[in-house]
Amino acid sequence: MNSPVDSDPDDIDLSADGLGDASLESEARFAGDTGTLPVPARRVLVRLLQGPSLDARRHEKLWEVFKRYERDLKSRLHDIFLELVVDNEAKVAFTRQVVSDEVDVPILLRKQSLSFLESVLLLFLRQKLTHSEAQAERAVVDQLEMTEYLKAYERSDNVDISRFGRQIEGAIEKAKKLGVLLKLPGADDRFEVSASLRLLFPVEEIRALTEAFRRHLPADAGHPAEETQ
Repeated sequence: MNSPVDSDPDDIDLSADGLGDASLESEARFAGDTGTLPVPARRVLVRLLQGPSLDARRHEKLWEVFKRYERDLKSRLHDIFLELVVDNEAKVAFTRQVVSDEVDVPILLRKQSLSFLESVLLLFLRQKLTHSEAQAERAVVDQLEMTEYLKAYERSDNVDISRFGRQIEGAIEKAKKLGVLLKLPGADDRFEVSASLRLLFPVEEIRALTEAFRRHLPADAGHPAEETQ
């Protein structure tokens, strides 16, 4: 997974809530501005660069602007060797580093390193998302369900239970930071799995990952749920 170097998504309010299209289009530019993108499109570009994703459910107005200027935004991202990944059905988009054998690509985005438990959790959430989509339901998960699932990967000879508990909490917090767990209004411990995870974990990668993680399960533990088509 990728993230922009030294970015902070909370540095600037990009929601544009309460502003109609006419207001957005007429936003004043700054002194000496030589940019050619309209200001609304620049706001979307910043959101994409800050990551982890642009989700229409959280940024409805920005998504509308994104679709209007998608071709221009894609071109600007290509200028800095970034690829635009879009799922129009789920209404999510994000950027990732271009990989090319023809061009020496400078690296703008760094890889997000994941611990074993963090990887297991993301795979679990991906499976949850696939199952829910097959049932035409929202993928909703709570803190206890994630915790109990990850406990299956605790080593039978572990003597530091508190440390393992902190690792579980850290894995869940990492999923929140990556934007794949969206907090549900009015519920501190219930989340919706973002559809962006479908793009981050293609189906072809899931079976191999599931088998690899299963080998780390204690002998007396239940097996992870199988990926559904």
